[in-house]
Amino acid sequence: MNLVERRKLWFSISLIAILPGILFMIWHAITTGTPLPLAIDYTGGTQWEMRFEQAVAPTDVRQVFVEAGFPDTTAFLVEDDGRTVQLKLKTIDPDQKDAISAGVSARFGSFDERSYRSIGPTIGAEASRAALLAVIAASLLILVYIAFAFREVSHPFRFGTAAIVALIHDVLVTISFLAIMNLIAGWEIDALFLTAALTVIGFSVNDTIVIFDRIRENLRRYRNESYATVTNRSLIETAQRSISTQVTAMLILVAIIIFGGATLQIFMSTLLVGLISGTYSSIFTAAPMVVAWEERALFGTVTPEPATSKLVTQS
Repeated sequence: MNLVERRKLWFSISLIAILPGILFMIWHAITTGTPLPLAIDYTGGTQWEMRFEQAVAPTDVRQVFVEAGFPDTTAFLVEDDGRTVQLKLKTIDPDQKDAISAGVSARFGSFDERSYRSIGPTIGAEASRAALLAVIAASLLILVYIAFAFREVSHPFRFGTAAIVALIHDVLVTISFLAIMNLIAGWEIDALFLTAALTVIGFSVNDTIVIFDRIRENLRRYRNESYATVTNRSLIETAQRSISTQVTAMLILVAIIIFGGATLQIFMSTLLVGLISGTYSSIFTAAPMVVAWEERALFGTVTPEPATSKLVTQS
């Protein structure tokens, strides 16, 4: 299996996977002023969870809020029995809350208030800024660490750059997934999505470094082979381990998605998609990108060059 030679196919698949997210961010920024659909964790607002005595339709409950002057309200079930509805809307004052409660009780009967919380936009802005700074700092540290760890190989910064490109690829894939689910089910980016994205970055970098480390070992072992051949050999040797490790985690996530309840579905589904993307990018994006950079051939291999020249001679 010559995986590296088929990098045009792998890069094309990556482009197809991230393109919906990029287009969605452009469209959402033009129409709403923000590139992503942010939940009240970031924009500020009210989250209200109600449990009724009988099953209700979220759209019917939402209609009460629309009639009260809150057309941007979103509503969805959070338990399988159809009795618990979670609503997200703009910040309301106590008088508005009492009026809405009376309207909901008049139409659907009495209900238990499972939770009610208001979040200010300042908290969301601080969380977003801290997350962005954390990702930037982590990326720089990853670049420096990989460049130092692979200093015996020529152009070690290329390994670090490829690892960062792979993790950005994974974040964009999760955004593409969220964009599709936002159009289908109204999913938004909340604090748990941020947690999932940071977890995906960690898994992605870990897999990528394992593959890069095998490439470094094989560059010493197979000095007369071309760089592409050594990389392809390394991918085949580590792919089974990477896939087996990730599949184990994915099976657990699938079980939680099925049996864990609606409140965990967005977080776990995002994490599952991110892990799949992380496994893919480590094998089919990061390593082929290093080869393309070394050979200066994005979609094909130039005249093979012995791998010996890719090692730094040390006294």
